[in-house]
Amino acid sequence: MAFISGAAVTGRTASAETQKVCSARASVFTARRSVQRVAVRGSMARRANGVRMEAAAATSEMVEAPGAKNSPHHTDCKIGSEVSPVMAKKGIKRPVIIGVAADSGCGKSTFLRRVLNIFGAEISKAHTPQGEFITVICLDDYHIHDRAGRRDAKVTALDEVANNFELMAAQVTALKQGKAILKPVYNHDTGNQDPPELVEPNHLVVIEGLHPIYDKKVLEQLDLSVYMDVSNEVKLSWKVQRDMAERGHTLENILASIEARKPDFEKFVDPQKQKADIVLNILPTKLVPDDDENKFLRVQMIQRESASFDKVSIFDEGSTIDWVPCGKKLACSYPGIKFHYGPDTYYGEDVSLIEMDGVVEKLEEMIYVESHLNNTGTKFYGEMTQQLLKNPNAPGSTNGTGLFQVLIALKMREVYEKCTGNKVIPGQSD
Repeated sequence: MAFISGAAVTGRTASAETQKVCSARASVFTARRSVQRVAVRGSMARRANGVRMEAAAATSEMVEAPGAKNSPHHTDCKIGSEVSPVMAKKGIKRPVIIGVAADSGCGKSTFLRRVLNIFGAEISKAHTPQGEFITVICLDDYHIHDRAGRRDAKVTALDEVANNFELMAAQVTALKQGKAILKPVYNHDTGNQDPPELVEPNHLVVIEGLHPIYDKKVLEQLDLSVYMDVSNEVKLSWKVQRDMAERGHTLENILASIEARKPDFEKFVDPQKQKADIVLNILPTKLVPDDDENKFLRVQMIQRESASFDKVSIFDEGSTIDWVPCGKKLACSYPGIKFHYGPDTYYGEDVSLIEMDGVVEKLEEMIYVESHLNNTGTKFYGEMTQQLLKNPNAPGSTNGTGLFQVLIALKMREVYEKCTGNKVIPGQSD
């Protein structure tokens, strides 16, 4: 048993059924029983600015990655020619890859913090955060142009032609195969492309950004796909509140910025939700008429029936339920809380939909709601509520956003366990 960043991972053999479920979404990973060790590169030459990148001692020899020639910024990007020794060193059976798609400002950072808590994992504060268990890759790194280049080419970062999907697919596939990669780096502060960085395979790799579900070859490597959807009304409210209060932007400039991005968002980003296994959908409330500032939210967790995890339900799975839990066991301030659950269709797909409208007054009382949920993926009674209480001040903690972020993180853990046969045991230190 190896303790990894506060979580214990115990190896168990996955059943034939669960192995079949995972292999249906991704190519079968077969690690070689013996990995040839190669000469260590003490350092690897970076671009002409003289910056040097230290390679890990166990790095395999690397070859040019497919798609590296698609951009002058990506010519140094590579993939390992052999399975990385890190696989054996960490005891990784096969990396699990999960994609999280969302527009900017939709809560990915808060959600990923909840994911780390669920796995009891820690990650570095580097450009690409890597830990003993989880690696998080931002797909903005695969932009073909730097900021000035996009301006000259008159394209946005949302446009498919502004992203190197061939390189993205090749490197995500390499990580799934247990190979190291030298991946591109897009610097959001400067708008420039920095020299590439070394990323080793890991137990769990989360790829997040605008397009993790867009490209067919990337999608084939995902063991689970999540789309975070925020309605136009709510997105506008959030952006106005943030940009006017924190950045001094005028309402006219904010509206112009939103309208400029809207066509490409609707063409290249939004359609991904049709292919996602789970959609977190954030909408205006139905409990308060004329809530123009969207202070209260109605949030849905849409679960595709064909996805390889147990679907969360209220009371009886497959039934249709409308539930107002306010009462002696759950205090509700204005405007209260209303849940809905039932089977539905979403872009022609059968789904299970669970919805929370309103706010909870005391997070600790969510234990009452938790006791009426089925197939949450929790390890012990109260784990869901415990996770909510770990981030009480995070955006969305008192509405359905926090609740469903935790439930989706639990589903990520469930998928990891099904795909690997490992059991993740939450740390006892908290």
